[in-house]
Amino acid sequence: MNTDNLARDTDEEVVRRILILTGGGDAPGLNAVLRAFVKTATDLGLKVFGSEDGFAGLMEEPTRVVPLTREDVRGILPKGGSILGCSNRANPFAYVERGAGGTERTVDLSERVKAKLQELEIDILVLVGGDGTMDIGMRFAKMGVSVVGIPKTIDNDLAATDLTFGLDTAVGTATWAIDALHSTAEAHDRVMILEVMGRDAGWIALLAGIAGGADVILIPEIHYDIDRIVDKIEARSPTGNSFSIVVVGEGAKPIGGTVSDITASHESISQRQDGPGAQLAALLEARTDHEIRVTVLGHLQRSGSPSSFDRILGTRFGVHAAYLCYNDNTGQVVALKGQDIVSVPLEAAVANLKRVPPDGELVMVARTMGIELGEK
Repeated sequence: MNTDNLARDTDEEVVRRILILTGGGDAPGLNAVLRAFVKTATDLGLKVFGSEDGFAGLMEEPTRVVPLTREDVRGILPKGGSILGCSNRANPFAYVERGAGGTERTVDLSERVKAKLQELEIDILVLVGGDGTMDIGMRFAKMGVSVVGIPKTIDNDLAATDLTFGLDTAVGTATWAIDALHSTAEAHDRVMILEVMGRDAGWIALLAGIAGGADVILIPEIHYDIDRIVDKIEARSPTGNSFSIVVVGEGAKPIGGTVSDITASHESISQRQDGPGAQLAALLEARTDHEIRVTVLGHLQRSGSPSSFDRILGTRFGVHAAYLCYNDNTGQVVALKGQDIVSVPLEAAVANLKRVPPDGELVMVARTMGIELGEK
């Protein structure tokens, strides 16, 4: 990347300077957003900078802020990840500093970030992220920082927008995994449990489960009765189907039970052997003679080249956000409403989580197709 001097030139006094960063975890389509934003903003006469590794680039010394030009975003559209890097541990309002001997303390570095933005003469801060990043944006807006938000999460749990980029790719990856598991499940008469992401909302599990023809789908919004799942599995054998495919979202839990305690550490869930997939397997092993295997899809859902839908949605978000900056329309979040890209107040992005309606059309479709969801 270009690392030219970051100071404002004397002949650019009227040129707005924009800083963009990608906060939280990565999601397929981030580079599509960055590409579209930089190209559009540059064409509109804005000067764009990027903070590397989310807010870490602004908080840590030396500062890691780089100019972004059309040349810097060339060829990145099909790439996963983010050319700026991401960090879900760089919250300026609760930053964990590690000292000698492994000691830790949580400090508020928000004033440092605001001072750095002023030092760099940044006019607008553009945040690409999920609910945590948008909450940080809200707090900075209250401190007088001009903020524009672009919603990002594969979980699709932001109420501000009908869809978030990254969801389509994650669902595609999970659907591919279900398709692959079908053959080995049938060959060995096994119950195959596929654990997918979705701590608070079951969109990935529900959509992929329907697309992949799962027999059971368990989501956080509907607590499951283990008896119903056992009955579903056993009822398939007399019909010549001695195997079953179960898709479980990481926030799913049995009636009267609790979510696996590792759910509080979202990013580590899919790296552990005692997650909700294993929790379900333990319950089933005591109730059925079928062999049970658990596959944790984990960060494969965040990885790889984004789908065409996510590339297009990310591009549309990036273009719209650039125009918000050009028109100095801050305190807004880009959103998809129906078929249109609009902007909504930043408060809407953090008002509440968008969860799967238990009595909604998608759940009805799943049940109509004979899929067991664990509860009436």
